[in-house]
Amino acid sequence: MRTIRGTTDFKIEEGTAVAIGKFDGLHLGHRKLLQEILKQKEDGLKAAVFTFDPSPEVFFGMNPSRELSTNEEKRELFRELGIDILVEFPFNKETAATSPEDFVIDILCGRMNAKFVAAGTDLSFGAKGKGNFALMSSLARHLGFEARKIDKIERNGKVISSTLIRSLVEEGNMEEAAACLGAAYRITGKIVHGRALGRRIGIPTLNQLPPSDKLLPPFGVYYSEVRADGRIFKGMTNIGTKPTVTKESKVTVETYLYNFSGDLYGETAEVGLLTFRRPEKQFSGIDELKSTMEEDIRAGAVYHGIR
Repeated sequence: MRTIRGTTDFKIEEGTAVAIGKFDGLHLGHRKLLQEILKQKEDGLKAAVFTFDPSPEVFFGMNPSRELSTNEEKRELFRELGIDILVEFPFNKETAATSPEDFVIDILCGRMNAKFVAAGTDLSFGAKGKGNFALMSSLARHLGFEARKIDKIERNGKVISSTLIRSLVEEGNMEEAAACLGAAYRITGKIVHGRALGRRIGIPTLNQLPPSDKLLPPFGVYYSEVRADGRIFKGMTNIGTKPTVTKESKVTVETYLYNFSGDLYGETAEVGLLTFRRPEKQFSGIDELKSTMEEDIRAGAVYHGIR
Protein backbone atom coordinates (compact mmCIF):
# COMPACT_ATOMS: atom_id res chain seq x y z
CA MET A 1 0.00 0.00 0.00
CA ARG A 2 1.28 3.43 -0.93
CA THR A 3 0.82 6.04 1.80
CA ILE A 4 0.86 9.76 1.01
CA ARG A 5 1.04 11.87 4.16
CA GLY A 6 2.30 15.23 5.36
CA THR A 7 1.98 16.95 1.99
CA THR A 8 -0.64 18.53 -0.27
CA ASP A 9 1.75 18.47 -3.22
CA PHE A 10 1.12 15.15 -4.94
CA LYS A 11 -0.47 13.81 -8.10
CA ILE A 12 -1.71 10.24 -8.53
CA GLU A 13 -1.24 9.20 -12.13
CA GLU A 14 -3.46 6.12 -12.09
CA GLY A 15 -7.23 6.42 -12.15
CA THR A 16 -8.64 5.85 -8.66
CA ALA A 17 -11.78 4.73 -6.88
CA VAL A 18 -11.86 6.89 -3.75
CA ALA A 19 -13.51 6.39 -0.38
CA ILE A 20 -13.78 9.51 1.77
CA GLY A 21 -14.08 9.43 5.55
CA LYS A 22 -12.49 9.48 8.97
CA PHE A 23 -12.64 5.68 9.36
CA ASP A 24 -12.24 5.69 13.14
CA GLY A 25 -12.60 2.07 14.20
CA LEU A 26 -13.11 0.84 10.64
CA HIS A 27 -16.51 -0.67 11.49
CA LEU A 28 -18.97 -2.59 9.31
CA GLY A 29 -20.31 0.62 7.78
CA HIS A 30 -16.80 1.64 6.78
CA ARG A 31 -16.11 -1.83 5.41
CA LYS A 32 -19.24 -1.65 3.26
CA LEU A 33 -17.97 1.64 1.87
CA LEU A 34 -14.51 0.25 1.20
CA GLN A 35 -15.92 -2.81 -0.55
CA GLU A 36 -17.42 -0.47 -3.14
CA ILE A 37 -14.03 0.93 -4.11
CA LEU A 38 -12.35 -2.46 -3.95
CA LYS A 39 -14.85 -3.72 -6.54
CA GLN A 40 -13.62 -1.02 -8.92
CA LYS A 41 -10.19 -2.65 -9.06
CA GLU A 42 -11.77 -5.11 -11.49
CA ASP A 43 -12.13 -2.18 -13.90
CA GLY A 44 -8.48 -1.20 -13.53
CA LEU A 45 -8.86 1.53 -10.93
CA LYS A 46 -6.67 1.80 -7.83
CA ALA A 47 -8.56 1.58 -4.53
CA ALA A 48 -7.73 4.78 -2.64
CA VAL A 49 -8.75 6.11 0.75
CA PHE A 50 -8.82 9.84 1.42
CA THR A 51 -8.79 10.99 5.03
CA PHE A 52 -7.65 14.10 6.89
CA ASP A 53 -4.86 14.21 9.45
CA PRO A 54 -5.73 15.38 12.00
CA SER A 55 -9.45 14.96 11.56
CA PRO A 56 -11.48 18.20 11.41
CA GLU A 57 -13.10 17.26 14.74
CA VAL A 58 -9.73 17.01 16.45
CA PHE A 59 -8.36 20.14 14.74
CA PHE A 60 -11.32 22.26 15.87
CA GLY A 61 -11.37 20.73 19.36
CA MET A 62 -14.79 19.15 18.94
CA ASN A 63 -13.71 15.60 19.71
CA PRO A 64 -11.93 15.29 23.08
CA SER A 65 -12.41 11.51 23.16
CA ARG A 66 -9.54 9.24 22.29
CA GLU A 67 -9.59 7.36 19.02
CA LEU A 68 -10.86 3.84 18.38
CA SER A 69 -8.03 3.37 15.89
CA THR A 70 -4.67 5.10 15.86
CA ASN A 71 -3.22 6.12 12.50
CA GLU A 72 -0.87 3.14 12.65
CA GLU A 73 -3.75 0.74 13.29
CA LYS A 74 -5.80 2.21 10.45
CA ARG A 75 -2.89 1.86 8.04
CA GLU A 76 -2.54 -1.81 8.90
CA LEU A 77 -6.29 -2.41 8.56
CA PHE A 78 -6.37 -0.70 5.15
CA ARG A 79 -3.39 -2.78 4.08
CA GLU A 80 -5.12 -5.99 5.20
CA LEU A 81 -8.26 -5.10 3.21
CA GLY A 82 -6.32 -4.53 -0.01
CA ILE A 83 -6.34 -0.74 -0.29
CA ASP A 84 -3.75 0.43 -2.84
CA ILE A 85 -3.30 4.09 -1.87
CA LEU A 86 -3.91 5.89 1.43
CA VAL A 87 -3.88 9.69 1.50
CA GLU A 88 -3.63 11.31 4.93
CA PHE A 89 -4.23 14.87 3.78
CA PRO A 90 -2.93 17.61 6.11
CA PHE A 91 -5.76 19.50 7.79
CA ASN A 92 -4.81 23.03 8.81
CA LYS A 93 -6.21 26.56 8.55
CA GLU A 94 -5.36 26.77 4.88
CA THR A 95 -6.79 23.43 3.78
CA ALA A 96 -9.82 23.89 6.06
CA ALA A 97 -10.71 27.00 4.06
CA THR A 98 -10.92 25.09 0.76
CA SER A 99 -14.35 25.58 -0.83
CA PRO A 100 -16.41 22.43 -1.49
CA GLU A 101 -16.11 22.99 -5.24
CA ASP A 102 -12.32 23.41 -5.09
CA PHE A 103 -12.05 20.30 -2.90
CA VAL A 104 -13.70 18.21 -5.61
CA ILE A 105 -12.03 19.89 -8.60
CA ASP A 106 -8.51 20.42 -7.27
CA ILE A 107 -8.08 17.60 -4.78
CA LEU A 108 -10.37 14.72 -5.74
CA CYS A 109 -10.07 15.16 -9.50
CA GLY A 110 -6.79 17.05 -9.78
CA ARG A 111 -4.60 15.28 -7.21
CA MET A 112 -6.46 12.01 -6.54
CA ASN A 113 -7.41 11.46 -10.22
CA ALA A 114 -10.76 10.11 -9.01
CA LYS A 115 -12.95 8.25 -11.51
CA PHE A 116 -15.25 6.83 -8.83
CA VAL A 117 -16.07 8.24 -5.38
CA ALA A 118 -17.93 6.41 -2.61
CA ALA A 119 -19.12 8.20 0.52
CA GLY A 120 -21.65 7.84 3.30
CA THR A 121 -25.00 9.59 3.52
CA ASP A 122 -23.61 12.03 6.08
CA LEU A 123 -20.77 13.20 3.81
CA SER A 124 -19.57 16.75 4.42
CA PHE A 125 -16.56 18.42 2.88
CA GLY A 126 -15.04 21.78 2.12
CA ALA A 127 -15.01 24.96 4.20
CA LYS A 128 -17.33 24.71 7.22
CA GLY A 129 -18.46 21.30 5.95
CA LYS A 130 -20.87 22.91 3.51
CA GLY A 131 -20.34 20.30 0.82
CA ASN A 132 -22.72 17.32 0.83
CA PHE A 133 -23.47 14.32 -1.34
CA ALA A 134 -25.96 16.23 -3.50
CA LEU A 135 -23.20 18.70 -4.45
CA MET A 136 -20.71 15.87 -4.97
CA SER A 137 -23.15 14.10 -7.30
CA SER A 138 -23.84 17.28 -9.26
CA LEU A 139 -20.14 18.00 -9.72
CA ALA A 140 -19.51 14.38 -10.69
CA ARG A 141 -21.84 14.69 -13.68
CA HIS A 142 -19.93 17.75 -14.92
CA LEU A 143 -16.45 16.43 -14.18
CA GLY A 144 -16.89 12.92 -15.49
CA PHE A 145 -16.61 10.67 -12.43
CA GLU A 146 -19.15 8.47 -10.71
CA ALA A 147 -20.34 9.32 -7.19
CA ARG A 148 -22.01 6.55 -5.22
CA LYS A 149 -23.84 7.04 -1.92
CA ILE A 150 -23.49 4.19 0.58
CA ASP A 151 -26.26 3.71 3.12
CA LYS A 152 -25.58 3.11 6.80
CA ILE A 153 -25.72 -0.32 8.42
CA GLU A 154 -28.00 -0.92 11.40
CA ARG A 155 -27.72 -3.47 14.18
CA ASN A 156 -30.46 -4.03 16.77
CA GLY A 157 -32.21 -0.90 15.56
CA LYS A 158 -29.14 1.34 15.91
CA VAL A 159 -26.95 2.78 13.18
CA ILE A 160 -23.43 1.38 13.46
CA SER A 161 -21.14 4.34 14.00
CA SER A 162 -17.87 5.23 15.66
CA THR A 163 -19.86 6.98 18.38
CA LEU A 164 -21.84 3.82 19.14
CA ILE A 165 -18.73 1.66 19.23
CA ARG A 166 -16.93 4.16 21.43
CA SER A 167 -19.73 3.85 24.00
CA LEU A 168 -19.56 0.04 23.83
CA VAL A 169 -15.81 0.04 24.42
CA GLU A 170 -16.18 2.47 27.32
CA GLU A 171 -18.72 0.04 28.84
CA GLY A 172 -16.40 -2.94 28.33
CA ASN A 173 -18.94 -4.62 26.05
CA MET A 174 -16.31 -6.16 23.80
CA GLU A 175 -18.62 -8.73 22.19
CA GLU A 176 -21.02 -6.10 20.87
CA ALA A 177 -18.15 -3.84 19.87
CA ALA A 178 -16.67 -6.71 17.85
CA ALA A 179 -20.05 -7.39 16.22
CA CYS A 180 -20.15 -3.76 15.02
CA LEU A 181 -16.49 -3.67 14.00
CA GLY A 182 -16.46 -6.99 12.21
CA ALA A 183 -13.43 -7.99 14.31
CA ALA A 184 -12.26 -7.83 17.91
CA TYR A 185 -11.35 -4.40 19.24
CA ARG A 186 -7.58 -4.28 19.03
CA ILE A 187 -4.74 -2.55 20.82
CA THR A 188 -1.52 -2.47 18.83
CA GLY A 189 1.93 -1.67 20.16
CA LYS A 190 5.50 -2.81 20.57
CA ILE A 191 6.35 -5.32 23.27
CA VAL A 192 8.59 -3.68 25.87
CA HIS A 193 10.38 -4.76 29.02
CA GLY A 194 8.36 -4.50 32.21
CA ARG A 195 9.14 -5.23 35.86
CA ALA A 196 9.36 -8.98 35.11
CA LEU A 197 7.09 -9.66 38.12
CA GLY A 198 4.97 -12.05 36.06
CA ARG A 199 8.04 -14.07 35.15
CA ARG A 200 9.16 -14.21 38.79
CA ILE A 201 5.79 -15.60 39.92
CA GLY A 202 5.60 -18.05 37.03
CA ILE A 203 3.08 -16.10 34.94
CA PRO A 204 5.13 -14.27 32.27
CA THR A 205 3.40 -11.55 30.29
CA LEU A 206 3.97 -9.40 27.23
CA ASN A 207 4.06 -5.72 28.14
CA GLN A 208 2.84 -2.87 25.97
CA LEU A 209 2.42 0.85 26.54
CA PRO A 210 -0.80 1.88 24.77
CA PRO A 211 -0.68 5.03 22.60
CA SER A 212 -1.84 8.14 24.44
CA ASP A 213 -4.57 8.77 21.85
CA LYS A 214 -6.00 5.24 22.03
CA LEU A 215 -9.41 4.67 23.64
CA LEU A 216 -9.15 1.95 26.28
CA PRO A 217 -11.98 -0.05 27.85
CA PRO A 218 -12.45 -0.14 31.65
CA PHE A 219 -9.37 -1.29 33.55
CA GLY A 220 -9.44 -4.97 34.22
CA VAL A 221 -8.83 -8.46 32.83
CA TYR A 222 -9.95 -9.56 29.37
CA TYR A 223 -9.58 -12.73 27.38
CA SER A 224 -7.91 -11.96 24.10
CA GLU A 225 -6.50 -13.13 20.81
CA VAL A 226 -3.00 -11.92 20.02
CA ARG A 227 -1.17 -11.62 16.72
CA ALA A 228 2.61 -11.34 17.00
CA ASP A 229 5.61 -12.61 15.06
CA GLY A 230 3.31 -13.88 12.31
CA ARG A 231 1.44 -16.14 14.73
CA ILE A 232 -1.90 -16.09 16.54
CA PHE A 233 -2.11 -16.87 20.27
CA LYS A 234 -4.89 -17.21 22.83
CA GLY A 235 -4.34 -14.79 25.65
CA MET A 236 -5.44 -13.11 28.87
CA THR A 237 -4.88 -9.36 28.99
CA ASN A 238 -4.80 -6.96 31.90
CA ILE A 239 -5.29 -3.25 31.23
CA GLY A 240 -4.58 -0.83 34.04
CA THR A 241 -2.06 0.65 36.45
CA LYS A 242 -1.21 -2.49 38.51
CA PRO A 243 -2.17 -0.98 41.90
CA THR A 244 -0.98 -4.03 43.86
CA VAL A 245 2.65 -3.67 42.79
CA THR A 246 3.12 0.02 42.00
CA LYS A 247 1.79 3.46 42.90
CA GLU A 248 2.58 4.82 39.45
CA SER A 249 -0.33 5.99 37.29
CA LYS A 250 1.19 4.72 34.05
CA VAL A 251 -1.28 2.56 32.13
CA THR A 252 0.02 -0.70 30.70
CA VAL A 253 -1.38 -3.57 28.66
CA GLU A 254 -0.03 -6.93 29.88
CA THR A 255 -0.91 -10.19 28.18
CA TYR A 256 -0.35 -13.79 29.22
CA LEU A 257 -0.12 -16.14 26.24
CA TYR A 258 -1.36 -19.70 26.54
CA ASN A 259 1.03 -22.43 25.38
CA PHE A 260 3.85 -20.03 24.58
CA SER A 261 7.50 -19.86 25.46
CA GLY A 262 10.03 -17.57 23.86
CA ASP A 263 11.08 -13.96 23.49
CA LEU A 264 8.98 -11.42 21.59
CA TYR A 265 10.59 -8.22 22.90
CA GLY A 266 10.69 -5.55 20.23
CA GLU A 267 7.96 -7.20 18.15
CA THR A 268 4.66 -5.46 17.45
CA ALA A 269 1.64 -7.23 18.90
CA GLU A 270 -2.03 -6.78 18.07
CA VAL A 271 -4.18 -7.64 21.08
CA GLY A 272 -7.81 -8.26 20.21
CA LEU A 273 -10.05 -8.02 23.28
CA LEU A 274 -12.74 -10.72 23.21
CA THR A 275 -14.56 -10.52 26.53
CA PHE A 276 -14.37 -8.85 29.94
CA ARG A 277 -13.36 -11.12 32.84
CA ARG A 278 -13.20 -8.87 35.90
CA PRO A 279 -12.29 -5.32 36.94
CA GLU A 280 -8.82 -4.36 38.09
CA LYS A 281 -8.44 -4.36 41.87
CA GLN A 282 -5.78 -3.87 44.49
CA PHE A 283 -4.95 -7.14 46.23
CA SER A 284 -3.57 -7.60 49.72
CA GLY A 285 -0.24 -8.74 48.30
CA ILE A 286 1.58 -10.76 45.66
CA ASP A 287 0.23 -14.10 46.93
CA GLU A 288 -3.41 -13.06 46.49
CA LEU A 289 -2.58 -11.51 43.12
CA LYS A 290 -0.92 -14.74 41.93
CA SER A 291 -3.78 -16.91 43.20
CA THR A 292 -6.37 -14.77 41.39
CA MET A 293 -4.34 -14.74 38.17
CA GLU A 294 -4.04 -18.51 38.26
CA GLU A 295 -7.81 -18.74 38.64
CA ASP A 296 -8.22 -16.30 35.72
CA ILE A 297 -5.90 -18.44 33.60
CA ARG A 298 -7.83 -21.62 34.34
CA ALA A 299 -11.13 -19.93 33.49
CA GLY A 300 -9.52 -18.55 30.33
CA ALA A 301 -8.44 -22.01 29.22
CA VAL A 302 -12.09 -23.05 29.41
CA TYR A 303 -13.19 -19.91 27.54
CA HIS A 304 -10.62 -20.48 24.78
CA GLY A 305 -11.29 -24.23 24.63
CA ILE A 306 -7.70 -25.08 25.59
CA ARG A 307 -7.08 -28.53 27.04
